[in-house]
Amino acid sequence: MHLVGSVLDPDLGDHVCLPFDGERERMAATRVFTMNGLRRRTKVVLITHADSPERTRDWLAPLVPGFADAESAGQVEILACADTHFTDGCLDPGRVRCGLSDANDRARKHGQHGVYALIDASWGMRDAPGQAAFEAAVNELFGQRWLAAVCQYDRGLFPREAIDRAAAVHPIAPEQALLRFANNGSAPGLRVWGDIDLTNRQAFASVLAPLEKEPGEVVIDASGLDFIDAGSAQLLTVTAMARPPGSTTVVCGDAMARVLRLIGADAFVTVRRAGDV
Repeated sequence: MHLVGSVLDPDLGDHVCLPFDGERERMAATRVFTMNGLRRRTKVVLITHADSPERTRDWLAPLVPGFADAESAGQVEILACADTHFTDGCLDPGRVRCGLSDANDRARKHGQHGVYALIDASWGMRDAPGQAAFEAAVNELFGQRWLAAVCQYDRGLFPREAIDRAAAVHPIAPEQALLRFANNGSAPGLRVWGDIDLTNRQAFASVLAPLEKEPGEVVIDASGLDFIDAGSAQLLTVTAMARPPGSTTVVCGDAMARVLRLIGADAFVTVRRAGDV
């Protein structure tokens, strides 16, 4: 269970893909995630699909100290995926976003620090490509750093290629590079840290995509990146080429500046070394 333990204590802003094997592992992960969310003083939202909210409560409550009091106080909510992800049987991304935002509003009113969401991803098993596209699009939410979500993928339900596809669009998953990011506050832009390579390159592309619509200057602060490969750095060039000329700046260390220069990105991106005035 070392894998489960390493991804079930996410920071706010983390979007995690967690494959699992069997009910015992799923239940253990749910218990650990819930306890970590309570310890962090967040609102814990458990979104079920294969199991009902009532059954989930029945087996989970005895395993988590203080569960009943936390649920009574509104710190734990157990919801059915049908009531969070779908309208008239169709996936409704707007409903998902509104529901999570409303949960954050409730959390703040109760003095909680944000939202810890554990989501049973089996809701998408009939349309794995559509689910992956949804998971990529929702990455935009996490730049605000009030939401942490772990999406549980049952290896008994999803074929290997579907799980690989889902993991690739999550910034964090077991056995892949770990990417974290945050919006630049009031100014358009992004701060990224961690590592980016082939394993999470698609997630990085989805994080950059909203910046293409920004009309003014955008600053991407990559000074906290420990590693980026050439293919992932090329995505910064693609983003800059989709924007007004001269309006995209990347702040980075010497190693990344060399990579950007080698791939010719500095013809489209203004590269500013970290620490320069």
